[in-house]
Amino acid sequence: MEGDHMMARRDIIKGLGASLVTISAMPAFAERNNENRFSGGRPNITDPTSKYPKPPFKVQSQPWPGLASKMDPVPDHGEQSYKGSGKLNGRKALITGGDSGMGRAAAIAFAREGADVAINYLPAEEADAKQVIDIIKSAGRKAVAIPGDIRDEEFCKKLVDDAVSELGGLDILVCNAGRQQTHASILDITTEQFDWTMKTNIYAPFWIIKAALPHLSPGSVIIGTTSEQAYDPSPDLYDYAQTKAATMNYVKSLAKQLGPKGIRVNGVAPGPVWTALQVSGGATEEKIQKFGSHTVFGRPGQPAELASIYVALAADDGSFATGQIYGSSGGNGQP
Repeated sequence: MEGDHMMARRDIIKGLGASLVTISAMPAFAERNNENRFSGGRPNITDPTSKYPKPPFKVQSQPWPGLASKMDPVPDHGEQSYKGSGKLNGRKALITGGDSGMGRAAAIAFAREGADVAINYLPAEEADAKQVIDIIKSAGRKAVAIPGDIRDEEFCKKLVDDAVSELGGLDILVCNAGRQQTHASILDITTEQFDWTMKTNIYAPFWIIKAALPHLSPGSVIIGTTSEQAYDPSPDLYDYAQTKAATMNYVKSLAKQLGPKGIRVNGVAPGPVWTALQVSGGATEEKIQKFGSHTVFGRPGQPAELASIYVALAADDGSFATGQIYGSSGGNGQP
């Protein structure tokens, strides 16, 4: 009996010793893991003040709607930098204004996260759109190009029908396309120009969302691109700023209306971001030269810096977020 007791004590001590050896080795193992996670044993982080170009920028202008590929410097939409992790595997997305700016950044990110993507754009933007289509395909996802003017209600209906048909369904809708033109005075805006901005920025999402809703099942998401202009409008963007305030408002209203159906609605509010909107009439030459200099980083944002926001709002693990406006404006704005 005593011999058995002694053996049991030896077994306990031996087991305890092995456990202590294992525990003592854990910090070293964790440290090795951390070193493996980061190149050279250091975290992969960058200084936001020097990450991208700063003003002064070259004076430049293009006819509306402008091409990102002709800008100097060319905007970064995440073409080389965005790495996916499968957050949107099997999802099906339609993005308006998917040729450049935040729409292009979202399209690239969605594809690399595993989604099939349809993009809408104006025929004049074909050169930029082709680049996006090629990037989506290179990610191994289905890419659908649907050019056309969303100021036309019948086209908006066809846009949704074509996207659903080509993608085999729809569960992410990003209403991103927008028109922005600078005018020093309300007296300089014609009724035709005012109507153009309203049709593009307000009527089109109304028509597209109505057409898309019958195809959206619980778990689907709608994302609108609003702006810091919704909260702090510039004097020379009288009509554009109104539409961005309306976008913010429809996001919050629709979120309440569609929440019980399991459909989430959110918005992204960029600040000064380097896109073709600016060089095709959206800003004066003087503003372009110093564009983004008033942010805390002393530079404008790049579309790539907002891509992960669209992904987070579209992904299923963000399922409690609806009616939210996610601001990204370099320290400015009030979302």
